[in-house]
Amino acid sequence: MRWKIAGVICIALVLTGCESVRKMASPEVTNAPAPGFENVKTGSEEDFMLNVGRRTYFKAGSAALDKTAKVTLDKQAEWLKKYTRWKIKLQGFADDPGSEEANVSLSKRRAVAVMDYLRARGVSSERMWAKGYGKQRIVRDCADISCKSQNRRVISNLREEFDR
Repeated sequence: MRWKIAGVICIALVLTGCESVRKMASPEVTNAPAPGFENVKTGSEEDFMLNVGRRTYFKAGSAALDKTAKVTLDKQAEWLKKYTRWKIKLQGFADDPGSEEANVSLSKRRAVAVMDYLRARGVSSERMWAKGYGKQRIVRDCADISCKSQNRRVISNLREEFDR
């Protein structure tokens, strides 16, 4: 008898849980703006960061753009051609074996690769500039490759004026 009561209680709890999941998955909740981002204006810096993406990642020791990087950069190029008031500072970073001088050089080549790609997609070179920072401003300080790879990047930062 106790097992039957426990079984009925379990079934009731499961059904109650399913109902709450159905309520949470309603279109009104799923498509609601994220808290704090309800008023993001198209063409704003927030729009660029949230809807386009500003990070381009690279393989160790490389400044070559892979397929994933090109998808992000294609979105950036389209957005930048639409919102021409923005200038863009391309900040390259590296966390690769070698000297600081080698990492600064690699990070600059990464930023230039992004700039060249955006230029080839129609973004005016007069709106862009590139800088390499090497190992400065690393995201994660670790030995694991999945962690270190976050440091091998170019950040596309929107600017209203040049700040070399």
